[in-house]
Amino acid sequence: QVQLVESGGGLVQAGGSLRLSCEASGLTFSSYAMGWFRQAPGKEREFVAAISRSGGGTVYGDSVQGRFTISRANAKNTAYLQMSSLQPEDTAVYYCAARPSSLYTFSYRGAWDHWGPGTQVTVSS
Repeated sequence: QVQLVESGGGLVQAGGSLRLSCEASGLTFSSYAMGWFRQAPGKEREFVAAISRSGGGTVYGDSVQGRFTISRANAKNTAYLQMSSLQPEDTAVYYCAARPSSLYTFSYRGAWDHWGPGTQVTVSS
């Protein structure tokens, strides 16, 4: 079955950077669009970014545009989220998601078929 596993979360000071990874198995990775979402305590799960199957197309949530970069390495079955200029409001559990489609510009969680367990990112002020 499809499995997604996130890694790279942790504690970072405001203004710092982190890179998250999402390793996928049980699927033909290049046939899946990949996405990142996040959920802070007491809040709804929020769209962060998504990338097309080839990596040629990307889309970002308004709150991370210009600070975060999504990418993928199809040969490694891995998607990445490079996060820069982190702020305390970026503190959340970050989830990787996948959908078997060429369409990737979906920001609502119901459009995504598979999810990882999440990785915690904490930004201190």
